[in-house]
Amino acid sequence: MEKIEFLQKNLSFWNRLTKTEQHLLEQNAIEKSFCKGEVLHNSSEGCLGMVLVKSGQIRAYLLSEDGREITLMRLFQGDICVLSASCILDAITFEVSIDAEEDSQVVILPSNLMHQLMEQNIHVENFTYQLIAASFSDVMWTMQQILFMSFDKRLAIFLLDEVAKNHSDALKITHEQIAKYMGSAREVVSRMLKYFEGEGIVALSRGGIQVLDKKKLKGLLN
Repeated sequence: MEKIEFLQKNLSFWNRLTKTEQHLLEQNAIEKSFCKGEVLHNSSEGCLGMVLVKSGQIRAYLLSEDGREITLMRLFQGDICVLSASCILDAITFEVSIDAEEDSQVVILPSNLMHQLMEQNIHVENFTYQLIAASFSDVMWTMQQILFMSFDKRLAIFLLDEVAKNHSDALKITHEQIAKYMGSAREVVSRMLKYFEGEGIVALSRGGIQVLDKKKLKGLLN
């Protein structure tokens, strides 16, 4: 029953499904648990399907041939990752990897299931297209930052986003984690954070960052 309630709450098209389609979705949706650091999906494994986050946090990222990671998005409870299901659109292939940033529980809607429901139900198709469009918009914003924005501005945006997500100016995060999320090198992150500290914007500690002056941080974006 818990799985059904979760699907009803997080899939806006649920009430537009026929009883047969609801039963099909219920029977084929896969519940899985992953430990922190565990890989949900590797880009070489093909199309996974939609991933709905029940609890925890997952990360979708690109992995280059030299092992560099570029984080595309992080998803939390109630979020839906559709990048792993981009193959349901015939003209698009998107090789993305996903791992668990925390101990996480997810519900996976396999790609063949989504294909079938999209073909049968216009409401599922509309939901999926809207979700993919929103996700690719987020990806383009990420790539725009990497390609065209100076690193100090990117780091300022990252820190402000983290403060907003965590509802706290005290962030428990390492320089290595920030580098992974931002697709940069740890040395670059550490150097810029040291500069921010010298300007009185942040205070650095082992495994943590305290944002001291959000006004100055926002001023970097002008």
